[in-house]
Amino acid sequence: MAGVRWHTRFINTSTNSRSRIVAMTTQTFTMYSTQWCGYCKRLKSDLQRAGIEFTEIDIEHDAESAALVEKANNGNQTVPTLIFTDGTSMTNPSLAKIKEHLAL
Repeated sequence: MAGVRWHTRFINTSTNSRSRIVAMTTQTFTMYSTQWCGYCKRLKSDLQRAGIEFTEIDIEHDAESAALVEKANNGNQTVPTLIFTDGTSMTNPSLAKIKEHLAL
């Protein structure tokens, strides 16, 4: 996917200035993360280098997203958690597993 441009913009998601990081994307998946998570930072960097577009949401600033992550992880707020538009999820996956799932 050489030549893919990476665009990130911030969108205000509420009146109290909480923000979500959103990548301009075609349909792929949403990565739920936190700012302090080293695994999240590594995966985000790997995905960007591979040219894979995604949406990222910090669960510490979005209670609804935190609940979704808990549901996907047996009650635990484990990140990174990826939820694909087909309804499947992965927790702390490798780049290879993501590529396999996306058939890349």
